[in-house]
Amino acid sequence: MTREEIIMQVSEKLRLIRTEAGYTQDKMADIIGVSKKTLVQIEKGRVLANWSTVVAICALFRETETVQFLFGNEPLEVLETVAREGIDYRRMKTMGGRLWWKAISKKNGFILQQNILSKHFRILDAGNYRIFSSFDEKMTKQRFKELTKSE
Repeated sequence: MTREEIIMQVSEKLRLIRTEAGYTQDKMADIIGVSKKTLVQIEKGRVLANWSTVVAICALFRETETVQFLFGNEPLEVLETVAREGIDYRRMKTMGGRLWWKAISKKNGFILQQNILSKHFRILDAGNYRIFSSFDEKMTKQRFKELTKSE
């Protein structure tokens, strides 16, 4: 998934996100920091939202079914992974991947998972803390190998 794909998907679903949240166009525009005219243009498919607007929408409406359906239960993780291009991050507690995740490999207390919707990969430690995330399967598998090699 790329920034452009995320921008396209969120722009196409903006009206649905807004109506699911129960906001008027005026209120939604105010919440996400755009003019009503811009919001209407995005909802009608005449323009795409910019990256900052998409990030705001995903952050502020991450609990909506529409955003959850687009990115699984971790929309901010998807955005971070794309924005940071799959680098090691600060450790972040997760729910362990009970929903939205497929286990690919488990070894030495680490688990390699793939999100069933966004298709990105992540590595969790034994405490279910996310320690790596990327859309690059090869890079993720290499990082998993480095983390799990026996000393």
